[in-house]
Amino acid sequence: MNLLTALRNVDTASPRYRWIALSNTTLGMLMATINGSSVIIALPAIFRGIHLDPLDPANVGYLLWILMGYLLVTAVLVVTFGRLGDMLGRVRMYNLGFALFTLASILLSLVWSTGAAGGMELVLGRVVQGIGGSLLMANSIAILTDAFPPDKRGMAMGVNQVAGISGMFIGLIAGGLLAEIDWRWVFLINVPIGLLGTVWAYLMLKELGVRSEVSLDPWGNLTFAGGMVTLLIAITYGIMPYGGHTMGWTNPLVDALLAAGVVLLAAFVWVENRVANPMFHLELFRIRAFTAGNLAGLLSAIGRGGLQFMLIIWLQGIWLPLHGYNFVDTPLWAGIYMIPLTVGFLLSGPVSGWLSDRFGARPFATGGMLVSAAMFGLLMTLPANFGYPFFAALLFLMGCGFGLFSAPNTTGIMNSVPPDQRGAASGMRSTFQNAGTVLSIGMFFSLMIAGLATTLPSALRAGLQAHHVPAAIAAKIASLPPVGSLFAAFLGYNPMKSMLGHRVLAHLSRADARALTGNSYFPHLIAGPFMHGLTVVFTFGIVMCVIAAAASWMRGKRYIHEQHGVQRDREEAERRPAPVGG
Repeated sequence: MNLLTALRNVDTASPRYRWIALSNTTLGMLMATINGSSVIIALPAIFRGIHLDPLDPANVGYLLWILMGYLLVTAVLVVTFGRLGDMLGRVRMYNLGFALFTLASILLSLVWSTGAAGGMELVLGRVVQGIGGSLLMANSIAILTDAFPPDKRGMAMGVNQVAGISGMFIGLIAGGLLAEIDWRWVFLINVPIGLLGTVWAYLMLKELGVRSEVSLDPWGNLTFAGGMVTLLIAITYGIMPYGGHTMGWTNPLVDALLAAGVVLLAAFVWVENRVANPMFHLELFRIRAFTAGNLAGLLSAIGRGGLQFMLIIWLQGIWLPLHGYNFVDTPLWAGIYMIPLTVGFLLSGPVSGWLSDRFGARPFATGGMLVSAAMFGLLMTLPANFGYPFFAALLFLMGCGFGLFSAPNTTGIMNSVPPDQRGAASGMRSTFQNAGTVLSIGMFFSLMIAGLATTLPSALRAGLQAHHVPAAIAAKIASLPPVGSLFAAFLGYNPMKSMLGHRVLAHLSRADARALTGNSYFPHLIAGPFMHGLTVVFTFGIVMCVIAAAASWMRGKRYIHEQHGVQRDREEAERRPAPVGG
């Protein structure tokens, strides 16, 4: 008790309080990211647990929304919750996020329905988790910025960002191990962490931020949320098959949602330029370091957000089965074989954050994106059945590139804004990052499906006929949307038994039936088309990373608002016209 009392009475300006703030925000980031990636790996076990066939085209929507629902909610709400943190207290909003995330984890572990009802309950639970995650993301970076002086923020951001990225890959292994016990443990594991973090935050964190005595911006919130939701829903449904098409981009509903999203976001910009207390402080974009950092963050997220999914498909659907692993074991081993990516980030993230405190964000963030672009290029040179040591080295260097970029870019953004705008700025940064990740997943999957559509049908038809499947049946299976084969590989499934059915397999010779449903047939079949699609996807990643590097370089030299922005703010305040409306 005396120790707890002593800790609660720690001077907020002391180094000890900084570490209290860093430990708690790091715990929150770790919990959120471990949960996100562990759900990805545990999806096969989750779908088996609720008796939902993931290869049924009608169920693809549940799979996508369990993955994308969380990202959509966080992309929409982080700015609003960041603004509420500026108004009501960042620690208060952060504590609420910890508690809400923990409650959602309990509810998800208690899902008892099966089939479509169970799938919908999981989607709704993930949405509630997304609300809690939004509160954590919007305010954790602002809390760190308040607690640490400018010359120490890069190191703090580095540790926090490392926790986020490493949590993603720790979750890949944890999800595989926990799913072997019971899929509910994937959500239950969050509960003790969440309870500890909630109590620790409530007892120890203190409000240091400058409060903004302003009201919320209802029209800005409505137009922004409406625009983001409609755009991201359109992207999600664009991936799904429609009619006789491999994807839904020709679906009139998708086109209408895209148009509505653009109109609503245009209305949002119009509103924000005319209200007294805007939710999205567009004047922050007059700060070059803020604008360039967010643009680089958006482009970086678009370029690398879908990488994890492509690597999982490559390992689970092709490489691991070709090396003798059973499909049921591939999710866990995919996480293990991706560890070099995490190690690279763990080593480079804190170091680059510390160096950016001394030399500024530009050289490290720009260099990180160029390293990432080079690794995308080298990954394209590998065959489907690669040698692991070289693959591991490329993953390690890719992780180093991400680590070089992440912490310095975040620090550069947060250093550039006034203290009373840090919550809103943190929310804006998270919005760009999360929206970029959703866009990346949509783009990566769309490009991959488009690539598969040009080569997979002919490969599938020829491969089936080579094992004496009747031509009509082979043609029918080859005409199925390639998204089914793609998600089979993503989930570590061998879909051949489901595609052919017992009746067809019963009429084949024992040797043909065994070959078609064995571990190596499907990986061999999809390898060529997948690598063709991967070339398209990774080329897109290279382009995005190079443009992100250029945007990062545009940020200029090291800029800290407390040191350089005071006089400029005074001059702008004198020139700014009085606001109209409220």
